[in-house]
Parts: sequence; C-alpha cells; structure tokens
Amino acid sequence: MVLKSVCLAAMVATAAAFSPAAQPQRTGSVSLNAEMSKSIPFLVRPEKLDGSMAGDMGFDPMGLSDIQTDLKYARWAELKHGRAAMLAIVGMVIQEAGIHFPGAQFTEINPLLAPAKVGLAGNMQVFLTIGIIECANFNKYYGEGEPGDLGLDLGMLKGMSPEQLKYRQEQEIVHCRLAMIAITGAIVQTLLFDKPLLGGSW
Repeated sequence: MVLKSVCLAAMVATAAAFSPAAQPQRTGSVSLNAEMSKSIPFLVRPEKLDGSMAGDMGFDPMGLSDIQTDLKYARWAELKHGRAAMLAIVGMVIQEAGIHFPGAQFTEINPLLAPAKVGLAGNMQVFLTIGIIECANFNKYYGEGEPGDLGLDLGMLKGMSPEQLKYRQEQEIVHCRLAMIAITGAIVQTLLFDKPLLGGSW
C-alpha cells in the first residue's frame, strides 16, 4: 500500500512538471493598439524613442533608453563615436593605399602598430586636439541645442528647410553606425588574419 502511494505521488509530481505554470497578472500588459517598433516589428516601440530624433527607428531591444535620463547625451555619444569611426576606417584604407604624411614615422600601414611608430609627440598631439574639442563643447552635452552641433558646418546648412536638415542628420547617423561596424570588423580582421584590408601583406 505504501509502495502504491509513493508511485502515485511520483506520477502526479511528474505530470505537474509538464503542466503550464500559472501566469501572474501583469498590470502593464501591452495594449492591442500599442505602436510597434519600425526596426523590430514584433516588439513594442520604446517610450522615449518617439521618432523625434533623426535616425530613430525604435531599435532598443536591450531597453537602454529606459535607463537614460537624457537621450540627447546618448545621441552626442553616438555621433562622437560614429564620427571617430568614419575617420578611422577612411584613414585605415587610405594609409594602406600608400597615401600618408611625409616622414618615416607615418609609413606603418598596420593600424595596430602605427601608434607606436608615430611616437609620443604625435600621439600627444592627437589627444590634445581631442581634449580641446571635448572641453570646448562639454556644456553642450547636457544642455539644450542639437546633439552633434559643433558649429563647424561652414555655412553649408544655411537656408535648408527642417525636412532637408533632418534628412542630412539621418544620413550622418546612418553613416556613423555603418562606420562603427566597419572599423570593428576591420580591427577584428586585422587581429585574426594579420593582413591588410586591401590584400597583400604588411
């Protein structure tokens, strides 16, 4: 009798393991008419990504916009990294093509070895330039104004309509994102295969 009770209890426990668990009642359930993300149509558009920023496609699967108190600061960071990436990938290809500043210290085409060959003075000039730009624009990162606007448009944006200006901004952010992917791939390729992007050898 005891054996039968144990077997019965084991079978009930086994069956219960495959039964669907009770779902807790969620107060913040998704409404049927909730706006979906343009980039990921099966996910709801994040609240802060309302399309007001250029290049905003509602792509935030990790929910990073939820923890950002100011999306303008995040856009500043994205633009700065993107602009640096555009300069880096273009510079990497141009250097490999044999176009460089005069001087033996600028002839190294391996991007991982080039900083050491340039030397301390050359690297300090780069960091000093970056520092000056950062200090000159530090207050803009948290205040009002357009993210990424350093006042260096040379008058080329004057006379543009808001639609034209937003189109240019979208072009820039798309190229920034592409360049960040490109320079990451280029560095990974260099680390893995130790060969120039344009073929040949160092």
